[in-house]
Amino acid sequence: MDYAIGIVLALAVSGSAALIGFDRDRVFYPMLLVVIASYYVLFAVMSGSVHAVLVESALMTAFAALAVVGFRSKLWIVAAALAGHAVFDVVHGSLITNPGVPRWWPAFCLAYDVTAAGAMIWLLRRRPALAKELWQTGP
Repeated sequence: MDYAIGIVLALAVSGSAALIGFDRDRVFYPMLLVVIASYYVLFAVMSGSVHAVLVESALMTAFAALAVVGFRSKLWIVAAALAGHAVFDVVHGSLITNPGVPRWWPAFCLAYDVTAAGAMIWLLRRRPALAKELWQTGP
């Protein structure tokens, strides 16, 4: 059930972003990656574990850095980082003690991450100009 909900929710978010036009802006998926990575920090804060907050914050910073680099250069980096976060979900419990993480979260997040990465890859293949576009400032 956790996997199914993750897949359905990711399809709903990515699908509605496509229908509304949110995914036409190159910031959509990088920002989604930052938000996804922030949840483990939220769970650490909820648990009251300072150690978990520090470790999860460092890891969130790494994913946020990948989001920034991908945003500024190649969006394929963001797609790879989303897929990488799915791998992180698989190994998270073995590497980090975070008592605030709900037991269903890793499966849900894994499914969400894989589906969102797939949606982003589909988008980048469908819109090559978006994939090649470089970040610019100003109008």
